[in-house]
Amino acid sequence: MRITRFYETEDGGSRFEDLEVAFPNTRDDAFGHTLRLTSSVPGSEAVLVELPDGLDQGWHNAPQRQLVLVLEGQVEVETTDREVRQWGPGGLFAAEDVGGQGHLTRVTAGPARVLFVQVPDDYAVADWSR
Repeated sequence: MRITRFYETEDGGSRFEDLEVAFPNTRDDAFGHTLRLTSSVPGSEAVLVELPDGLDQGWHNAPQRQLVLVLEGQVEVETTDREVRQWGPGGLFAAEDVGGQGHLTRVTAGPARVLFVQVPDDYAVADWSR
């Protein structure tokens, strides 16, 4: 499974990076199926947020490292290198640019409802399969 993260670069900008998430752990369910799992995110907090239609935020940082799952609507993010990506329902990305110039966020079809899951500072989203 692929997800995208954006992060602060050494020069204070932001960039996207595509990650391949592995499912290295297994668990058998009560029906004889083998389920494949990632590692869990320790100590995480989650909140549902509704972003209004037409939201257009200027340059800002993620308030903390977080995974973002778009449930409804469409969210667009632009990094300092002017690359733009969009996510609709089921889209998952990691916002990790807590410093530097940050990124732009827009709701291009909304309202957008998203689930934010806080990621601890010492958790490497790129190593989700650890």
